[in-house]
Amino acid sequence: MTAPYVMRPARRDDFDALMTLAEESGPGFTSLPVHEGIIRERLEKSEKSFAGDLDQPQYGKYLMMMVNHETGEIGGCSAVKAGTGIDQPFFNYRVITLAQASQAADRRHNMDALILTNEFVGFTEVGTLFLRSAHRGGGAGRLAAQSRYLLMASYPERFGDMVLAELRGVVDAEGETPFWDAIGQHFFRMSFKEADILSAVSDNQFILDLMPKYPIYVDLLPPEAREVIGRCHADGVGALKLLEWEGFRFERTVDIFDGGPLVAAPRKLIRTIRESRTVTLIEGEASGETGIVSNDHFNDIRISLIEGESRGENEFVTSKAVLDRLKLQSGSTARLWLRS
Repeated sequence: MTAPYVMRPARRDDFDALMTLAEESGPGFTSLPVHEGIIRERLEKSEKSFAGDLDQPQYGKYLMMMVNHETGEIGGCSAVKAGTGIDQPFFNYRVITLAQASQAADRRHNMDALILTNEFVGFTEVGTLFLRSAHRGGGAGRLAAQSRYLLMASYPERFGDMVLAELRGVVDAEGETPFWDAIGQHFFRMSFKEADILSAVSDNQFILDLMPKYPIYVDLLPPEAREVIGRCHADGVGALKLLEWEGFRFERTVDIFDGGPLVAAPRKLIRTIRESRTVTLIEGEASGETGIVSNDHFNDIRISLIEGESRGENEFVTSKAVLDRLKLQSGSTARLWLRS
């Protein structure tokens, strides 16, 4: 029996629930800041994006809420940003390796350095994946994660050819991070929390104004800062594993504030997108196969866990409960991904 969760487009009346998610997500979760103005703006932008009210689809930001269909309780969220680095710069550090050699000194070795880049222009970004603790398990995390790829599979023209994900780095419960303490605070002269909020509410020009313009040698950083470069927060380990399972890879690019990893993959090669297909759903009693299904209605998309049985390549038998969650009738078409 599948859990009764469904992903649906966020609405403006989800404000209180989204603020609760922001508060519970903890420090350093940049895409869910505890800031009323930002939360309201993101809900409004998402509504317009799903409604097709944007003149330029590449600016679309699609936020989905995970809802218990039986109780109406909101247990989590996830999102897709159609294009990064378009309306404002998207700065990161790339870790490069410099070869050092001297015949006179008889020394040859490599040294890593951080350089500021803005190289992900036009990439689609998946993120804002967060579940409340009471709603974790039973496939809910996979539903929240994979729903973003079914959204992209249904309407690929709205998204970039490359997809990235940025994971929160090592940040403690008080909002302290050794990476920021070693680098950022010396150039910005502000706390990690202040910089995190400013990056969410501004055009990020302040980063270009204040960040160092020359490479930073990693060996000159304190050990505690070197150790967290490219490491994700403990709460993000599961999300990273799901991303790697989908085909995302770490390309030695990290967040400039907390040093968390960025991973990327070609959209067409993402596993959920590659393995999904369109089928006709038939109401009936069946079991044996499980997966995730989307109604493919972009402006009112519904994505749910599904259990049932394939009938050939083009039909899938499932319960009325699943059809109700998707707002579909028996005989409707849907996009299906099945566990192999």
